[in-house]
Amino acid sequence: MNAKIVLLPGDGIGPEVTEEGRKVLAAVGQKFGHEFSFETHPIGGNAIDDFGDPLPEATLEACRKSDGILLGAVGGPKWDDPTAKTRPEAGLLKIRKELGLFANLRPITTHEFLLDSSPLRREIVEGTDILFIRELTGGIYFGESKIEQNEDGSETATSTMVYSTHEVERVVRIAAKAAQGRGGHLTSVDKANVLEASRLWRKVAERVVKEEFPDLKYDVVLVDAMAMHLISRPSTFDVVVTGNMFGDILTDEGSMLPGSMGLLPSASIGSDGPGLYEPIHGSAPDIAGLGIANPLATILAAAMLLRHSLSMEEEAVAIEKAVDAVLAAGHRTKDLAKENEVALGTIEMGEKVLAELSR
Repeated sequence: MNAKIVLLPGDGIGPEVTEEGRKVLAAVGQKFGHEFSFETHPIGGNAIDDFGDPLPEATLEACRKSDGILLGAVGGPKWDDPTAKTRPEAGLLKIRKELGLFANLRPITTHEFLLDSSPLRREIVEGTDILFIRELTGGIYFGESKIEQNEDGSETATSTMVYSTHEVERVVRIAAKAAQGRGGHLTSVDKANVLEASRLWRKVAERVVKEEFPDLKYDVVLVDAMAMHLISRPSTFDVVVTGNMFGDILTDEGSMLPGSMGLLPSASIGSDGPGLYEPIHGSAPDIAGLGIANPLATILAAAMLLRHSLSMEEEAVAIEKAVDAVLAAGHRTKDLAKENEVALGTIEMGEKVLAELSR
């Protein structure tokens, strides 16, 4: 199979980890007889510097014509001025909207050989395997936002949470189908005791599940309760679906369960067209250029690209098994290494994964 993959390295450690993801994809192509071509395009802060735009039109057009997109990270202190005309993160919001990427899939899985790296006790996190599905193009991040000047000189800021029936239906369907292929348990998270948008979410989600997926075990949890449950009984959840802001917060909380954000990938997908795949960690400007960033989340994001955009399940599993084997063998980057353990660099860890793939 031939496939065109667009690389968006971005800022900070993005270029370093994206290169390791590219190497792994190239190795998988060679091993399984596929021909992958790669194009690299700017996004984020570097794109602002060079083009005055965090998502240049040429980048967006290349993404539209691709079969899948692998993203590094965007942002950094250089572009943090709140009065700036545009920010790196605007490029991410725009590409999601332009490509119709309305569902963010974020798996949170603990590894037996890394349980002691978690900030929580082993018995709490053991067996955790959650797939969060976050609605990505609606909610408060895309509703009307404004600041008004008051007569007394103060200001009033407004950010509006907006959801429509079809936005809830389509993301709940993706989550329900995922649950059917996993443990058969779907949890919807909202704030229906306070927010009108959440009351619509709850009504629509319940109808979709009851009418179209009656085989599922289905429950509803308020977002504040979910924040507690994630650190008290995370292993009791299977697939969790929620809105944009709640998903943003909960998945960052959940990302600490396995012990490091450097292990967790994500996928942003729509009804059709290419998906966007990335690690959940940020650009980590404090370690950019030092060669110590953990590339495993990006490598696992490459596996998600193969699975969800190219329908290459065997190839995706090969990458995931290679990563598991490397970790089981005791190889660690700095974010995972204990005080007495040798920490591998970004390239060295990537080479360990490539070696496992070649076996």
